[in-house]
Amino acid sequence: MVAGAGVNPPDQRWGWWPLLPLYPYGKRATHVEELIPGQVWSFEQLQGIYYVAVPIRLTVVKVPGGLMLVNPLPPTAELLAGLAALEAEHGPVCTIVLPTASGLEHKLPLGPLARAFPKADVWVCPGQWSFPVQLPLSWLGVPAARTKVLLRDGVPHPEVCQWISLGPLDLGVGRFQEISCLHQPSGSLLITDALVGIHSTPPAIFDRDPTPVLFHARERGDQPLTDSPEARRRGWARLVLFASYLRPHCLRVPPMAELLRHAFRPGLRTWTAHFGLYPFDWQEGWRDDAAALMGDEAAKLQVAPVLERLVLPRAQEAITAWLQQLESKSDLRWLIPAHYSAPLPFTTQDASTLRSELKQKTWAPNEGNWAFLGGIDEQLLKIGFVPDDPLKND
Repeated sequence: MVAGAGVNPPDQRWGWWPLLPLYPYGKRATHVEELIPGQVWSFEQLQGIYYVAVPIRLTVVKVPGGLMLVNPLPPTAELLAGLAALEAEHGPVCTIVLPTASGLEHKLPLGPLARAFPKADVWVCPGQWSFPVQLPLSWLGVPAARTKVLLRDGVPHPEVCQWISLGPLDLGVGRFQEISCLHQPSGSLLITDALVGIHSTPPAIFDRDPTPVLFHARERGDQPLTDSPEARRRGWARLVLFASYLRPHCLRVPPMAELLRHAFRPGLRTWTAHFGLYPFDWQEGWRDDAAALMGDEAAKLQVAPVLERLVLPRAQEAITAWLQQLESKSDLRWLIPAHYSAPLPFTTQDASTLRSELKQKTWAPNEGNWAFLGGIDEQLLKIGFVPDDPLKND
């Protein structure tokens, strides 16, 4: 199902977008889908920079007494209407969980979402931090009186949920930690960023607003944003490359004279088309690079390259230890990340296979598509912004 079919644009407004000015800014369409019948639902919005937008997910699970929300998203009127429909059938929202220490895209909506459900308990991952100034969560509107810390103060719904920690790891400015939740009635492991599964078919949320995929499906800025299934797949593949590597090695940035020559053409003088400014020139080989990240028959399961090279470049041991913990969870059947495809088939055998693959691969390389990410990490390491050994304070 799709929440908001026929919803008025004001129902998609998010007034706090300047705190994290990412596309689509103050207008957030929400796509709602039932993932596990009667047990788990996905509420997706888009998030990105310069139309490099990918889905971000709030997961809703059925728990004793009502519903639990994991990985908060902006509570637009459209999103709240979708939650109200679930509450009418399955009971009230009784728990809200922020399971990551560093996920700003989930942290900023936590306060507004908590205020929308004043009777819900709020749980947060340990070690919450902000940069450049350390601010208490209460300054973001999170209600201190009903907020608890995962593991330190217990865990929510232990009768139906198991909670497994990835980290903590020292990032220098703060910590990386995720507390994943195994929802036993559905067999679903709810995570934030630890793993993703990427399918070659553009996600359904783009049916609400195909602009990002159509913008990047073009070759030059003077070409119109023409919609077709092939254009959507081409644009989606390029978005995946951007989101995975930030600057893929098959991408050339045209000189300013060439860029301006194709800009400001008739029919493209709008904000939607960015006035014909398209500073990208895709070189031969980009299709193969994108295909290596995506699956056609099923979504390809992986550690996101950005996470591997910028967050965990010297901490492969941490994610393999986390996967090893999952190998003992006999109830495990599905994986539901906060980004890209869900649900993904995921059993104890899948966790074991992935752990073996990660141990055999070259971890956090510097060549090819990884060069830009590697350069950022090496510079941060050189100036002492990130630690040599993020595991030493674990």
